[in-house]
Amino acid sequence: MGIGMLSNEEIVEYYKQDAIKLFRYLNWLESRSGKSVSSIYGAEGIATNSVPFPVYEGTLLSFVKEASATRFMDKNYVYVYSRKQLKGPKDELRLIQNATIRDMGDLAGIFSHYVLGGQTKTRLWSEGVTYGIYFALLTKVKELIEFWEGERVEHPQN
Repeated sequence: MGIGMLSNEEIVEYYKQDAIKLFRYLNWLESRSGKSVSSIYGAEGIATNSVPFPVYEGTLLSFVKEASATRFMDKNYVYVYSRKQLKGPKDELRLIQNATIRDMGDLAGIFSHYVLGGQTKTRLWSEGVTYGIYFALLTKVKELIEFWEGERVEHPQN
């Protein structure tokens, strides 16, 4: 959905409930930032008989599954990357850091790149954690919602 015509308060209301569901992963995301959350399954002898494949932490898979069912998912996320000239994690983190409530659609585009894009390039799921994209993004969304709500947003713990 385009949020260009919504007021700041309406933007908060549009994303708030889905954001609160995802905030419970903040502690886990912070603890895993900069670390690998996947490994390559390669039991003895597998290399000679088949192709090794990645194995992801269960919490990451739960996070991705829950995130993929939120309003943050935008199938047109490639337009955010084109319009904002995002080339990699440094550009994404800079946009996240400087985002305002009016940039929630752009934040959703970055989120979608890692979650939806990960459906075909699964390395994106773990890169979102390793580069700290998910953590930075959810932290910024929480900050923006709290600013516009004027109160702290409570979220369930894992």
